[in-house]
Amino acid sequence: MDTTFPAAAAHAPPVDARMPGPSRTEELIAGGEGELFIRSWRPSGLLRAVLVIVPGFNSHSGHYQWAAAQFTAIGLAVYAVDLRGRGKSTGLRFHVQHFDDYLADVQSVMDVARSREPAVPVFLLGHSAGGVIASAYALEHQDELAGLICESFALQVPAPAPVLALVRWLSGPFPKLRVLKLPNKEFSRMPDAVAALDADPLIAGERQTALTVAQMLAGSDRLRRGFPTLRLPVLIAHGTADKVTVPGGSQLFHGAAGSADKTLRLYPEHAHDLLNDVGREQVMHEFKQWIEARLATPDWRLQ
Repeated sequence: MDTTFPAAAAHAPPVDARMPGPSRTEELIAGGEGELFIRSWRPSGLLRAVLVIVPGFNSHSGHYQWAAAQFTAIGLAVYAVDLRGRGKSTGLRFHVQHFDDYLADVQSVMDVARSREPAVPVFLLGHSAGGVIASAYALEHQDELAGLICESFALQVPAPAPVLALVRWLSGPFPKLRVLKLPNKEFSRMPDAVAALDADPLIAGERQTALTVAQMLAGSDRLRRGFPTLRLPVLIAHGTADKVTVPGGSQLFHGAAGSADKTLRLYPEHAHDLLNDVGREQVMHEFKQWIEARLATPDWRLQ
């Protein structure tokens, strides 16, 4: 049965959990199919930049608590969004009408982040399906961003071409047919991380609809055409043991991207969710180093 996230708490005031060091805020904002849920974390010291995070499937903003703590430690304000129909956002669960709807969700959180953190560089990080969405957004807003981190890119998935063609066809007569379930066990080699996914009520029973998958495939098609026009600094990261998406998609992105500043980092034996997997400390160290280097380099877009 198709369900929507209950909106009983839709107008609850933001929760600002004061802790030693960074502050954390949870709130609903206007956007999506009614309201979007976002989490944000602000550093206790000097604000140097903003990082907006777009989660993928079997995920939501709550999965970035650890990552946010690492990023705020170097002076970043972090904003993570639950896309429409996901996490605590309103809308039909795990369903989207058009790929551009997801781009609109990213714009909504970008607008909030920029209004609260003006005059600082903005970076964008997308994971898996969120990487496809973030990359498509970046192509359309290159002059507004300081850099893109694309993690475990879902440009290519381990499904035969005839199966993907069938899903595209099914999305016409049967748009809400549930066709894709991703196994949580493939996201991480950390037993605690997998157990947390299995116990998370916000992704319980998550299955993507035919239309959602078809629209993500359409978004990937758009990216393939747009890669050569990318000028933005980009860091592309993928685990070589990823069974949810295909590392070759990240390699294709790196080869086709028009950016003069582009980096591909493949992590041997790492699983799908690099920031919630064994060895995540090294991944995070390199993500922070990459951001630090771009913050140290003057950029005409930020003048």
